[in-house]
Amino acid sequence: RPQPLSSPSLITMADANPMKEIRVEKLILNCCVGESGDRLTRAARVLEQLTGQEPVYSKARYTVRSFGIRRNEKISVHVSVRGDKALEILERGLKVKEYELKSKNFSNTGNFGFGITEHIDLGIKYDPSTGIYGMDFFVVLGRRGFRISKRKLLPAKIGKQHKITKEEAIQWFQTKYDGIVVNEA
Repeated sequence: RPQPLSSPSLITMADANPMKEIRVEKLILNCCVGESGDRLTRAARVLEQLTGQEPVYSKARYTVRSFGIRRNEKISVHVSVRGDKALEILERGLKVKEYELKSKNFSNTGNFGFGITEHIDLGIKYDPSTGIYGMDFFVVLGRRGFRISKRKLLPAKIGKQHKITKEEAIQWFQTKYDGIVVNEA
């Protein structure tokens, strides 16, 4: 039975095998306002200003009277960013968090997410007519070969050895961004 990989050997294995190299597949920015109307359109304008892409509106799944939302009411906006633009926005978001994340920010499937409270920290100029909005960053990590699970023709499962674990995602974050991961119980 093979021994579990120690942290230094993870890096050397990735150098030896380009298929093991971890990369950012996409970055999802979500801004949940909790109500439809003017505040939601202003939040959409903030996301469009940040990414240069048109955001998509999300609807409430069910009515929650205490929150004052109804089913199918538009309550949030989100946008998916890929490529170099995703890396640049992620860098700005991590700078706001001072490159420090909790271990519970990382999922078991090797993805991670965090939130910021004010969008003006990302370098966008404050506009009194817009207001201040917080947003969630969610990063989907992947490797070469992950497409086989998503393709239309002959889709296949990704092997256990090729999937990204929580530990590998934390290691990637620490090496790429010199990040700090705090273990909170």
